[in-house]
Amino acid sequence: MHATESRHESKTRLLQAALAVIRTKGYSATRIEDVCEEAGRTKGSFFHHFSTKEELAIAAADYWSEITSALFAAAPYHTPVDPLERVLAYVDFRKALLQGELPEFTCLVGTMTQEVYDTHPAIREACEHSISGHAATLVPDIKAAIEKYGVTGDWTAESLALFTQAAIQGAFILAKAKNGVAVAADCIDHLHRYIELLFNQPSSSNKPKPKKETR
Repeated sequence: MHATESRHESKTRLLQAALAVIRTKGYSATRIEDVCEEAGRTKGSFFHHFSTKEELAIAAADYWSEITSALFAAAPYHTPVDPLERVLAYVDFRKALLQGELPEFTCLVGTMTQEVYDTHPAIREACEHSISGHAATLVPDIKAAIEKYGVTGDWTAESLALFTQAAIQGAFILAKAKNGVAVAADCIDHLHRYIELLFNQPSSSNKPKPKKETR
C-alpha cells in the first residue's frame, strides 16, 4: 500500500514538474534531467513511470486537462442565469487568470502544439483532445444564448467555442512575443466585445457617453 502511494506521488511530482518546465522552456528544450531536477526525483524514478520524454508529454497533456477541468468546473462564471452572461463571464475569468509570470498563465497544450504538431503526432493529438475538450464545455451555454437571443448566421456554437480558444491561445503567443501580460488582456477584452456584438448586445464601453451641456 505504502509503495503504491509513493509511486503515485512520484509520478504526480514528475507531471507537475513537466508542466512547469515545458511552459518555461518549451517541449524541445526540455530535458528529462530538467524535469527530474524540478520534481526532486531521480532518472530511475522517471523511467519507472515513463519510457520516453514523448510519453511524459502525452501524460502531461492529460494531467493538464484533469487539473484545468477541475478549476473551470468550480469557477464562478457558471453562476449567472442568463447563458450569454455565463459565456461572457467565462471570457472575463480567462482574463482574471492572467496572473504572475508568463509560464504561470500560458497554456501547456498550446505551447506544445506549436512545437510538435508535425513531428510528434501523438503529442499533437493529446493536445487537440485537451483544447477541443475544454471548448466543448462552452457549447451548451452558447447554444442556449443563440436560442434565447434569436441569433442566426453561418456559424455554430461549436465553431464559436473553438474560436474563443483560438483567440485566447493567440493572446498567449502575443504575450510571449512582447514579454508582457498587457497585450493578452487587451486581446481577451476584444474577444469579450466581439461576443457581445455577435449577440447584438452593445458593450458598455462602446455606448456613447452623454454630451456635456454647453451654456
